[in-house]
Amino acid sequence: MTRELFVDGTRIADGEDCYVIAEIGHNHQGDLDQCRRLFDQAKSCGANAVKLQKRDNRALFTPEIYDAPYDHPNSYGRTYGEHREFLEFDAAQYRDLFDYAAEIGITFFSTAFDFPSADFLEAFAPPAYKIASGDITNIPLITYVASFGRPMFISTGGAEMADVQRAYDAVMPVNPNVCIMQCTSGYPPAYEELNLSVISAFRDAFPDIPIGYSGHDSGIAMALVAYVMGANVVEKHFTLNRALKGTDHAFSLEHSGISKLVRDLRRARTAMGDGVKRKFPSEDQPLYKMAKKLVAARAIPEGQVIAREDIGIKSPGDGLPPYRIEELIGTTSRRAFATDEAFDESDLG
Repeated sequence: MTRELFVDGTRIADGEDCYVIAEIGHNHQGDLDQCRRLFDQAKSCGANAVKLQKRDNRALFTPEIYDAPYDHPNSYGRTYGEHREFLEFDAAQYRDLFDYAAEIGITFFSTAFDFPSADFLEAFAPPAYKIASGDITNIPLITYVASFGRPMFISTGGAEMADVQRAYDAVMPVNPNVCIMQCTSGYPPAYEELNLSVISAFRDAFPDIPIGYSGHDSGIAMALVAYVMGANVVEKHFTLNRALKGTDHAFSLEHSGISKLVRDLRRARTAMGDGVKRKFPSEDQPLYKMAKKLVAARAIPEGQVIAREDIGIKSPGDGLPPYRIEELIGTTSRRAFATDEAFDESDLG
């Protein structure tokens, strides 16, 4: 059974390079030019895709939370609703960003947090959708987005396996173009909460779809572990500067972090190889000095029966290998040997 997903012409599957999503979220701070710069930097780092988050805040939040005072160092408004509205891009800005992504050659899509946002995004025919961890139990939204027929990445932070299975069972009959992402919804989570072994559990439970890792942890090491454990996709938050105003910047990666992440993930695929144990040309010279051969431990006259005591094992390894010593013991020497003279194939009799 082949687990694969095609996003904007890129194949996501076992044996392919890890698909890297630079999650911008609202790290653009409501600034279109800053968002374009993030696109540029993600592209220069080698990321496959950039992702934003789309909310219709009036549809998403109750009046109680929308109108709640938001007196916070990271606030962009007097109320939580004003704060969230400040960070949203409108249709003209999204059109600009889709066009710009196409111009520089990077895939761009977004998380749909509600039904109006899904409709808003679908007007642009996006190459994919993301479902946030908070909606893993929101089967109506998941199946609605699935009905568009586009690839979907579904995060699973805070979920039990039954929640993930429910979402899988609901979405697959509608749209099998899905990747399920292991995620822990701490910001950032402790390392003991990452539970990367769930990637293996997901691969066993869902053998027909790619599995991913959406990491809110600081640094790049755990994403590399996730890939080696079988994650076909890695998503990491991305920022221009970790000191910027906003809750996500502190655990996001900057340009150097994403660059190193992509580099290491590409190296990891190459380094894992094909599983066939073999000798490589780069090993010839080191092993010449380190490997051993069979030599005469002392002078041996022609016609002597060779005993174990007559055989030494020394470097360099350019003669009979030591594992052939039993073939040599008990043979009659066909020539005289000086001390440390190497045995060869003709001496085996």
